[in-house]
Amino acid sequence: MESGAGDGGAAVPRLRLDELLEELERRIGEVRGTQDRLHGLLEAVLSIGRGLDVSQVLKQIVEAAVVLVDAEYGALGVVAKAGEDRGLSAFLTVGLGPEQVAEIGELPRGHGILGELIRHPEPLRLPELSQHPASYGFPPGHPPMHSFLGVPVRVRDEVFGNFYLTEKRSAKEFDAEDEAVLATLAVAAGVAIENAQLYEEARQREQWASAGAEVIGALLSGAPRGEVLELIVERARGVVSADLAAVVLPVEGADGLRMGLADGVGAEAFRALAPRWHDGFIDEAFTAEGPVATADIQNDPRVQESDGTWSGLGPAVAVPMGAGEEARGVLVLARAERGVPFAEPEIAPALGFAAQVALAMEVAERRRDVEALALLEERDRIAKDLHDLAIQRLFATGMTLQSAQRLSERPELSERLGRAVKELDITIKIIRSTIFGLQAPETEGEKAGLRARTAETVEEAAAMLGFTPALRVEGLVDTSVPLPFADQVVAVLKEALSNAARHAEASAVDVHLAAGGGELTLTVTDNGRGLPEQPRRSGLRNLAGRAERLGGSMELETPVEGGTRLCWRVPLPGAGGTVARQDGTEP
Repeated sequence: MESGAGDGGAAVPRLRLDELLEELERRIGEVRGTQDRLHGLLEAVLSIGRGLDVSQVLKQIVEAAVVLVDAEYGALGVVAKAGEDRGLSAFLTVGLGPEQVAEIGELPRGHGILGELIRHPEPLRLPELSQHPASYGFPPGHPPMHSFLGVPVRVRDEVFGNFYLTEKRSAKEFDAEDEAVLATLAVAAGVAIENAQLYEEARQREQWASAGAEVIGALLSGAPRGEVLELIVERARGVVSADLAAVVLPVEGADGLRMGLADGVGAEAFRALAPRWHDGFIDEAFTAEGPVATADIQNDPRVQESDGTWSGLGPAVAVPMGAGEEARGVLVLARAERGVPFAEPEIAPALGFAAQVALAMEVAERRRDVEALALLEERDRIAKDLHDLAIQRLFATGMTLQSAQRLSERPELSERLGRAVKELDITIKIIRSTIFGLQAPETEGEKAGLRARTAETVEEAAAMLGFTPALRVEGLVDTSVPLPFADQVVAVLKEALSNAARHAEASAVDVHLAAGGGELTLTVTDNGRGLPEQPRRSGLRNLAGRAERLGGSMELETPVEGGTRLCWRVPLPGAGGTVARQDGTEP
C-alpha cells in the first residue's frame, strides 16, 4: 500500500512536469515564430528600402506584406491626389493569376470596403467582409474572400495608399499582431516610396533638361521646323511615359488652333482636324500661367461632346510654350483611358522644358529673319550687278554684232552673226528671268515660286528617267502666274515626265517653261521612240482637261527629228500684250 501510494505520488509531479515542458515548448515556438516574423519584417524593410524604381518598390511592398501576415491575397491601392476623385488611381495585386484578373475585368476604383479606408485612413480588421455596412460585393469571377486587414500607407503626412490583405491562411481572421506587423511595414513602405519618388523626380528633371538641350541645339543649328517639332513630341512623350504627345500652334493672323505635330494614341484624329479649330481645354492653356491638367479628358467640361479627338484617352495635361498671351504653342500630353494621372512633380519640369523651347524658337526665328534679310540684300546686289553689268555688256555686244551683220557682204557670215544675235537675245531673257526670280519675295509657310517648284519637279524626275532633264525658264513665272495656275503646271509637268519615263525610252528630255505675251506655255520634248499608234488616252485627256478648264489647250506631236513634243498653254488672267523688260523695252 505504501509502495503503491508512493508510486502514485511520483506520477503527479511527472504529469505536471510534462505539462510544464509542453507549455515551455509552446512558448519557445511562439518566441521563435515572433523572432522569425521580426526577421522577415526587418528583411522586408531592408529589401524595399534598397529599391529606387517606384513600380518595383510597390510590387516588393505588396509581396512582403502577404508573406508577413500569411495572407492568401494582397493589394496596394494608390489613392488619387487631392482635388481629384478620391478613388484609386492604381491597384497592384498579389495572389491573383492573369486568368483571374482577366475574368474579373476592370480593377476596383475605390468603392465599398476599399473606399472605407480612403475615407477613413485607419487600420481596419474584419473577420467577415460581407458583414461590414460598406461591403460592396464582388464582381463575377472574383474569388471568395472573408477575413480582411487594411492599413493606410503614409508618405510624410499624406496618405499615399492602403494595404488590403484578405484570407488569413493559418487562422480564421487576422489578429492584433498581424495589424502591428503590417502597420510597421506601412511606415517603412512610406519611407521607401518617398525615396523612390524623389529619385524618380530627379531622374525626370535630368531627362527634361537633356531633352531641352537636344531640342534647343536642333533649333539653333537651323534644323527644319518639322524635324524640331517631331523631336519635341518624341522626347516629351518618352520622359513622362505618355500615350499621346502633340504640339498645337496658334493660327497666324487669325483666331483658332492648328496642329503642329502629333504622335501616339489618337494622333490620327488630331492630324485629321481642320486647319483652324478650337478646343476649350487647349485654348485655356494658351492664356494660362501654368499647365492645365485633367484626370479624364473625355468627360472634361471644357471639351466639346461632339468632338472625338480625345477618344481612348484619360489623364491629360496642356503645357503652354511661353508665358500667357506670348505662348508660341501648347505641348499636349495624355495617357490612355483610366491611366495614372499626371502628378505635380511630372508637370513642373515640363513647364520649364516648354518655356526653354519657346525661347529658343523665338531666338531661332529672329536669327532666321536676320539671315533672310541678309540673303535678300545679297540677292538684290547680285540682281543689280547682273542688270547693270552683264545685261548692258551683252546689249553692247549684240549691237556690235548687228552692226557687223549689216556691213557683212557674205551671206553665210551674215547668217552666223544673226544666230549669234538671237542667242544673245535668249541669254538676256534668261538673265532677266533670273533677276526677277532673285527679287521675288519668299514667305515661310507659303508654297515656293513656280520657278523653284519646276526645278524641284525636274530634279525628282531624274530618279525615274536615269538622267536629269534640261530646264529652261523664261519670263516672270513667279510674279505673273497665279497660284492655281502654278499648281496645274506642276501637275502637268509631273505627268509628262512620268509618261516620258514609262513609255518614251528617251535619253534626253527638254523642259521649257515660258510666261509672256499674256500666255503661259509648258513644252516637254524628248528624243524617244515617238507616239505609239494607239496611245493611252486617259492621261492625255487629263492633261488636256486641265488646260481647257483654264481656257487653254494642249498639243501632242512628233517632231521631224523624232521623239515626242507636248505643248501645254493657257492664257494668264489680267495680262495683256507683251511683258515689259525691266528697263522699259520689250523682250
